[in-house]
Amino acid sequence: MVSSPVPVFVSERARLVLAHAAIQSVADRCGADVLHIKGYALAPTLQYEGRVSTDVDVLVRPQQAQQLITALGAAGWRRYHGFETGSPFEHAYTLVHEIWGFVDVHRHFPGVTINRSDAFARLWDGRVVQDFAGVAAAVPSLTAQRLIMVLHAARLTDRARAARDVAAAWTGTSDDEQSASRRLVAELGAEVAFAAAVGGLEAYRDRPEYLLWKVQSRGGTRMEEWWARVRASETFGEKVRLVVRALLVNVEHLAVVLGHRPSAWEIAREFFARPARGAREEWRRWRRRRGRR
Repeated sequence: MVSSPVPVFVSERARLVLAHAAIQSVADRCGADVLHIKGYALAPTLQYEGRVSTDVDVLVRPQQAQQLITALGAAGWRRYHGFETGSPFEHAYTLVHEIWGFVDVHRHFPGVTINRSDAFARLWDGRVVQDFAGVAAAVPSLTAQRLIMVLHAARLTDRARAARDVAAAWTGTSDDEQSASRRLVAELGAEVAFAAAVGGLEAYRDRPEYLLWKVQSRGGTRMEEWWARVRASETFGEKVRLVVRALLVNVEHLAVVLGHRPSAWEIAREFFARPARGAREEWRRWRRRRGRR
């Protein structure tokens, strides 16, 4: 496990633009279709003063995800987080490079519920070309960029940043632009996550993913999050897998917290510490709710 190894003398923006170019070059060599999303891949109209990025995000055609990850590994990128350990949505594989920093390779985007390959094809069909340090790369259409920005805002822990992103991508847009965004929301089945960001989430209480987006957008305990993930799972087998995983230690996350690869003793200690932390969280949540009555 490594910390960010980026040389301090390299401009953050310049480094990330060059990182986009480096990743696109790898994608071109291995034949993977990727869309550069968020950060410095956003259109100028969606960027505002003070909005910065610290890594690169790409959305890859789902069936080519491993193909791209393998090629990045051969080009000097190292695993930081796998799909299953990175987020509740298991959507991105994080790699790090000693010069270019971090990249999140997305196999799908949280909030989009239609078939992953169909969703990518819809976004790919509307792609436009953007130049990164002389390397041509594909980015989503402006409407799709707005939607991705809003869906990402729904799960940001920095609520002030989330509000500014929603203002730039939704509330500050025209009626025609909002209509286009809503059409794309419907095409991608992203209604619940979209409502979590812009308002109206309670209208989707009957949807399996409602609770997960409520926790993501409003906060919740670890137990609430795991229960929400189980409820949102589509199959019984997936629900069982999540229940089993909830009992295990996320070793990659623990390594990030500790700053080194954990020993067997540290993993065992964390295994017994997690239930105690969870119980304390639930106790505090119960006390808060009781106090509001």
